[in-house]
Amino acid sequence: MPTILAPKRMNGAQALLRMLELHDVTHVFGLPGETTIGWYKEWCAHSDIEFVLTRDERTASYAAESYAKITGKPCVLEAPSPGVTHCTPGITEAFLSSVPIIFFSSDIPINQDKRHGLTGVDQTALYDSICKESFVVTKVSEIPFLVRRAFRVATSGRPAPVHIRVPINIFGEEAEVTDLYAEGEYSTYPAHRPVANHGKIRAAIEMLLAAEKPAIVCGQGALISKASEVIVELAELLQIPVGTTTPGKGTIREDHPLALRVIGGRGGMEYSNQYVYDADTIFFIGSNTDSAATDHWKLYGDPYSKTFLHLDIAEAHIGNNFPVEVGMVGDARASLEYMVEIIKAEHPNLDRPRVDVTATKKTALDKVFNSNIPMPEGTISPVKLSQTLDRLMPDNAVVTSEPGVSAIYPSALLTFRRAGRRYITNYSMGALGYSVPAALGASYASDGPVISFTGDGSLGFVMGDMETIKRSGKNVTIVLNRNDSFGWIRGEAVLLDDLDAPWSTDFGTVDYLKIAEGFGFATSRITSEADIESTLATAIAHDGASFIEIMVPTQDKIVPFVPNWVRAARAKNLPHFY
Repeated sequence: MPTILAPKRMNGAQALLRMLELHDVTHVFGLPGETTIGWYKEWCAHSDIEFVLTRDERTASYAAESYAKITGKPCVLEAPSPGVTHCTPGITEAFLSSVPIIFFSSDIPINQDKRHGLTGVDQTALYDSICKESFVVTKVSEIPFLVRRAFRVATSGRPAPVHIRVPINIFGEEAEVTDLYAEGEYSTYPAHRPVANHGKIRAAIEMLLAAEKPAIVCGQGALISKASEVIVELAELLQIPVGTTTPGKGTIREDHPLALRVIGGRGGMEYSNQYVYDADTIFFIGSNTDSAATDHWKLYGDPYSKTFLHLDIAEAHIGNNFPVEVGMVGDARASLEYMVEIIKAEHPNLDRPRVDVTATKKTALDKVFNSNIPMPEGTISPVKLSQTLDRLMPDNAVVTSEPGVSAIYPSALLTFRRAGRRYITNYSMGALGYSVPAALGASYASDGPVISFTGDGSLGFVMGDMETIKRSGKNVTIVLNRNDSFGWIRGEAVLLDDLDAPWSTDFGTVDYLKIAEGFGFATSRITSEADIESTLATAIAHDGASFIEIMVPTQDKIVPFVPNWVRAARAKNLPHFY
């Protein structure tokens, strides 16, 4: 039975703040508007919840998404009615990535939009398709119920955002509030851990035991479930190598003898992709088997030539793209704990041939690190950048990255030697302008240094919030992989569509160091490989905001770890990493 506070007369702003406090909310990301002043007035006077003021609602939404990924808590985002549409990128990414955000948007009074009141739009309809629920507060007395429902819906089943629309008048209106309490289990996620059907778990065990060359593939659902320890236990019991999608990177420590590291079309190396291609049995854990993670569904070859098992909290994901022999709907950690319990009890003398992919990984990584492919004039190898950061990166560091060239190299080459969600990407939607806001959110969610890999195409979206990072006083290093181009699109155009004049992707040069200096960052430019280590080490050790620029080749000049691009590069005899 939850503790119910004594009935109290309060206004809507006070009721909202109290309900957030009862749900252990410590940070809210957003920015002010005329429709939120009534909330801020009470906030300043009566609550210790830290408000992180951003310069753009999109930044706030991405920061909230990153914060929720790292903390394992639903993050609160708020936006005023004039900027309500600006939050759609972050909310969409969170919806597709199964990240719980409690999104409050203030609004003009109900039905004033029908009179063409300024900033009036049907916010509820706008967010209904990218949230689990979207509803509107019509009276102060219903705030406790709606906030409890929001946390419960957001953190249960497949986590996702919930949108709450608050008209301006609600903040000041008063009511006797009689149900001030929280349901504590919904202050973190996953709130519930249902175990998959027991018979199906047993069937999966028998198929894994019978497989000649099985592989486990973990998506970000394994991280959401915090299933790292039991996945390692299962893998060691059955001696099954574990690969991860790019968003699932870090599910198990990547120097583990059974860790295949990243597989798929966004940072999967040839050795790891070949391993799962050759496997006879694939066990998906917390993966929606999307196009990026499966090289457009070609990664496993003929899908009817092997056995697929799938465990996921979202029933719609199971068997969606591959024919599944056994589909299990349940929480990954709880279901795998039961699976391990059965194996130990019913196969106490299990003796599986030892598998160790360490040598294969080392050979592949050494081949890349020692390849010394000549870089185009004036550019530095992004391989050397990732290799150096891998040596310097402390275990408590968080790395954020964009879905372009700035992500592909660290996805493939950085080794996370401790399990956990410390590599933050946006490969569910893949919009530009993510990494810097994600670094802001990460800096409030962790106590280690944050390294943000971004490109100049993406940085152009979010420069204003470099001021937010500087103001925060957090240890954030922005590493700008500059190539004066929307390089990913250029790579697609040149490599796959034979468009040899990418007029739609290239833009003029900018003095980014001057911009960063203007915001108060400590700045540096890497102009040779000899500069990389000292520059990175200085930035990581700096307690405040740092900015590093490095000129890198576009993806059509030096082709990174993208399987369909590598195939095109080989056909065109272009330099490439694999």
